[in-house]
Amino acid sequence: MTTSFIHEMRKPETEQPEKTYPAIFLMHGMGSNEQDIITLVSGLEKNAYIFGIRGSLEQPPGFAYFTIEGFGKPHRAVFDDTVQKLEAFIDNALSTYAIDPEKVFLGGFSQGAILSMVLRLTLGSKVKGVMAFSGYVPAFVREAYPIKPASDLQIFISHGEEDQVFPLAWGEANRDYFSKLGATVSYHAYPEGHTISQENHRDFRVWLDQQLSTK
Repeated sequence: MTTSFIHEMRKPETEQPEKTYPAIFLMHGMGSNEQDIITLVSGLEKNAYIFGIRGSLEQPPGFAYFTIEGFGKPHRAVFDDTVQKLEAFIDNALSTYAIDPEKVFLGGFSQGAILSMVLRLTLGSKVKGVMAFSGYVPAFVREAYPIKPASDLQIFISHGEEDQVFPLAWGEANRDYFSKLGATVSYHAYPEGHTISQENHRDFRVWLDQQLSTK
């Protein structure tokens, strides 16, 4: 698969002809990398395609997908370019591999959560599920992007009650926004900061296992 993104890919252990498999696209937070975020779904690589996508910008000790203009406001030009390139990455993967179109998931933490939610808004029904850990939907996306219907979307949203980077109210706003779009929202708040706690991870895996087992 040709792409401008460095990424980590895991294939199903035994790919059978004429069979399709779930796909999970994961994006990390600022200063992290694809190796870190892909651990969220450890064990699922036996029966799914998993893509950990590295941000293109250096942000020691890791990487980032876009730069920030202000509080809750990415630089629009950089953000738009990244969204377009990630759309192309996902479309390329969907056309290259034996992926079940009814089981395509996007997920991520912080910047990765932001992009996962935004990409579902732009890609529409190509994406069936989203896992958003501690993110937000930028105002310019809600105001100017072409928003696709979300009535068929399953979305897991989590946020830390003590999040010092993105306020809890932003997580609640995500819940309300996607609920108004008609999505089925599973929202969780935890007594943590800007992180994914063990309880959060456990709840997410229960949710994802349910989505993967649904026919």
